[in-house]
Amino acid sequence: MVLRLLIALLIAYGVWRIGMWGVRTIANPPPPPPPPGEMRRIKLHYRCEICGTELRITRAVTENPEPPRHCMEEMAFVPVDD
Repeated sequence: MVLRLLIALLIAYGVWRIGMWGVRTIANPPPPPPPPGEMRRIKLHYRCEICGTELRITRAVTENPEPPRHCMEEMAFVPVDD
């Protein structure tokens, strides 16, 4: 009898934790994107080492953003002569 009560309490606690996580996720939405005037002009080129996809980043919030991910790996920075 005590074992069943303990199991029921553990299940109830798990359901409560999952519910509270969901409520916190809805209550705290991600921040809105910065206004267009705050974006910085940059020129970075990246290449996926696995499939060869190339990407050029022209605007970002920071001067040195983190490298994007493709094929579940970080893309490699490609220096470009201008």
